[in-house]
Amino acid sequence: MKSLEIVGFKRANLGKTEAKALRLDAQVPCVLYGGKDTVHFSVPAILFRELLYTPEAHIVDLNVEGTMYKAIVQDSQFHPVNEMLLHVDFLELEEGKEVKMDIPVKYVGVSPGVLAGGKLVSKLRKVRVRATMDNLPDYVEVNISGMELGKSIKVGAVEPKDYTILTSKEAPIATITIPRALKGELAASK
Repeated sequence: MKSLEIVGFKRANLGKTEAKALRLDAQVPCVLYGGKDTVHFSVPAILFRELLYTPEAHIVDLNVEGTMYKAIVQDSQFHPVNEMLLHVDFLELEEGKEVKMDIPVKYVGVSPGVLAGGKLVSKLRKVRVRATMDNLPDYVEVNISGMELGKSIKVGAVEPKDYTILTSKEAPIATITIPRALKGELAASK
């Protein structure tokens, strides 16, 4: 899994007024929990571009005034109107301790349904998994080479390697839809 470094600065004062002042200064209030201590800190908003605005999952090397932590983003809150990043929660990773994380789906193989003119429609972009820090995958591989026209593949068809999938086994990951033009051709040939 990719690692990304983020530098943070400890927060002296906690509360709404302090958080508002930080945001006006292009800083994002953050908290790190899951370890021995809960650490409150702020990070320049620009540093989250590569972490939150990409489809990839990352392990974060968090540097808070010289103290290093390994962590993942547990939650991020955005303003409902202007989409400004308001707050980020980090979960500290410990050796051998399992964590839950949303991992992106990657399609492999060639679908006979797509070759026949169908369209691959992604229903789930990420799947929730539980694993130790060392076994967190970069992506969950979904083999679509057996998908015919009008068929779906569900989470239960994915075989996990060294991690557990927590998303419902009945949830569809992708479907091969039949375009309207092709439906007419199929009906006429019967």
